[in-house]
Amino acid sequence: MAGTTKRPLLITDCDEVLLHMVSHFDAWLGEAHDIRFAFESGNFGEAMTHNPTGNLVPREQVWPLLDQFFRQEMHRQTIVPGAVEALGQIGEIADIVILTNLGDEAHPWRVDQLAKHGIRHEVVCNSGGKGVPARAIIDRYGAGSTVFVDDLPVHHASVAKHAPEVHRLHMVAEPRLAPAVPPAEHAHIRIDDWPTAATWILERLKGE
Repeated sequence: MAGTTKRPLLITDCDEVLLHMVSHFDAWLGEAHDIRFAFESGNFGEAMTHNPTGNLVPREQVWPLLDQFFRQEMHRQTIVPGAVEALGQIGEIADIVILTNLGDEAHPWRVDQLAKHGIRHEVVCNSGGKGVPARAIIDRYGAGSTVFVDDLPVHHASVAKHAPEVHRLHMVAEPRLAPAVPPAEHAHIRIDDWPTAATWILERLKGE
């Protein structure tokens, strides 16, 4: 049980790690708002332009659009190849928690969404840096070796600050986005596919 075990622990993000999001967000933006998402920009807040004019979508409009997508369009998201199989392997030896930056109201949506893809693990919603909630999860589980996986460098920096002992893997599973995102400075390694990542994760969780 949580709090009494010394099993290893995997803490993983969801979007662009377990589920593809940006490609489906881009398709929806075009259909619903005539907006293009520039994968090559590498900067989410400055990647959206209005098709008719080419004008940048103001940053204050980006987050409401994201919120609308998650409220109405999560059914579009597809599984990252190899993610289910990798979690199956890892789950044989470790506990798994999905730490996702969505509001608390989205918790049941994310749980249901992941379950439909065959992923049934604890989901923790968060806002802001992931270091503090990751530390709390590790302490609650009484975890031994821990691996953290996320696509955003800012979260690797946060976890490095609050849980420096954690093995940190930077993954950007969207092929159109990955080339524009440099390796996270505070991650130990960058791996963008699950078959390779699973091997690295299992080695760390087993203490090899």
